[in-house]
Amino acid sequence: MDVGTRRASVADARVLAEVARSAYLPYVEQIGVRPAPLDADYGAVLADPSHEVWVADLDGEVIGLLVLVARPGHLLVENVAVSPVAQGAGVGTVLLDLAEQRARELDVIELRLFTHQRMTRNLAMYAARGYVETSREVDEGFDRVFLSKHLGTGRDPGQDPPS
Repeated sequence: MDVGTRRASVADARVLAEVARSAYLPYVEQIGVRPAPLDADYGAVLADPSHEVWVADLDGEVIGLLVLVARPGHLLVENVAVSPVAQGAGVGTVLLDLAEQRARELDVIELRLFTHQRMTRNLAMYAARGYVETSREVDEGFDRVFLSKHLGTGRDPGQDPPS
């Protein structure tokens, strides 16, 4: 499978919502609440200059999304989602590799992300990629697990990102 990536455009808002819906809807029963990305306004996310939105596509069809936010000292992976039809085919790996690449380009040595504590498959995947759990807490009404991955080059996490 030859998956490409590109920056998302405003025209992608509808398809981003569809990818998120298909990726996160199966978790509603498992975690007992609607995951936040199900209700995100992707038009607003795309319009927010603090967000970097990427899509993964295959033969012109969007099959995944990645939302990054530069924060002081780290790059937050705010959302990574893959359509169920493409799950297990390495699309998530492509998107997380892109997040690492962007962190290095921004000269930031730490990636952070969070997931619901009941999304155990995600927790295992992130651990296998070198993410370590930093905390568990209720955040915005969700039982979240916060994770971090140090990339080993760039600025110290306590420094502000480049402008």
